[in-house]
Parts: sequence; structure tokens; C-alpha cells
Amino acid sequence: MHTLVAPQTNIDVKLLEKAAEIDVFTGFPAGHSGRVASLAASIGAAVNLVPDDIEMLKEAALLRDIGELRMDRDYIRAARILTAEERLDLRRHSVIGEQEAAKHNVSRAVQLVIRWNHEWWNGSGYPDGLTREEIPLKSRILRVADAYGALRSARPFRAAYPEASAKKYLIEWAGIEFDPLCVKLFLSLPADADPFKI
Repeated sequence: MHTLVAPQTNIDVKLLEKAAEIDVFTGFPAGHSGRVASLAASIGAAVNLVPDDIEMLKEAALLRDIGELRMDRDYIRAARILTAEERLDLRRHSVIGEQEAAKHNVSRAVQLVIRWNHEWWNGSGYPDGLTREEIPLKSRILRVADAYGALRSARPFRAAYPEASAKKYLIEWAGIEFDPLCVKLFLSLPADADPFKI
């Protein structure tokens, strides 16, 4: 059984409580953000991040959707595909999330990981259109962990992807949405490092 985040964590209890609130609001299963944090930490360890950077990555994973909570839009949990206007509005959540995270006494580095975790390797992400190594490594790692976690979880508008299908998605979008190295490292993790296994 996977714990909310790795046992050696120094994560503040208030951040864990906020993550639980975010999971409820966004309609993810209980403990979802903790599983994303755990997976991001495993990828971070595989790329040899130092312990302090892994802790920052976990904090960013827990708070990555705090902007959605702050925006408080009904469409976020709608049992349908979002309209183009709603998708455009939702893009604001990364910057709002950066601002909200600052209120929770996390470092500026964590705030920026949250801001940039929806940037795409090919530059077509948001909010700043960063490309390749312009995107900080921790944000690239979180993009992979967050996407995999979302795919592996049931959403109001679709069923959860099976493990093989979720991994295939990451492979197909490596070099487009995802940093190919982060995808490669994720795929090389031992099976017990996947907190989304049923």
C-alpha cells in the first residue's frame, strides 16, 4: 500500500491537507496528489536530484492544481469535454497557482515549478511558451508524473487508462509534450515505484 508521500518526507501537514482539498475539488480519488508527488520523487531520484530538490518537487506536486481550487470553476468537474473558451480560461490556473502557492510559505522555486508544469517540450504549452531545457527540470518531471497520474485515474468524462495505455501515451508524446529523458527514466522505474498500480 502506498503512503501519501514517501515516508522520509519533510512535507508540512498543512500542505498535505491542502492537497487533499484540491483532490476533492478536482474530482480525483483521495490521495491522488500524494501519488503524483511520490511518482515525481521517484523520477527525480532517477535523474539524481539532490534531496532538497526532491522535497521541492513533492511540494510542487501536492500544490500543482491549487490554482484550479482558487478559480473555483464548475466546469473543472464537468462530466464532459471542456469547450475552447473553458480550456482557455483554465490555462490561467498555472499563474494563479504560482500566486496561491506563495501564500503557503513554499519557496520561490516551488512556485515556479507550479507555474511551468504545463509547459510542453515543443514550446506549445502554457503560460510562457517555454521550450526544451528552458523548462526547469523539476517542471518537466512533474509534467510526466502529473500526466501519467491523470491518465491512470477515472475522470468525470472518461474511464481510467490501463497502465499499458497510459505508458503508450507518454511514449507517443515524448518529444512533443514531454521531455524524452523524463519519459525514459519514468519507464525505467521498478514496478513498485508506480503508486498508480491497482
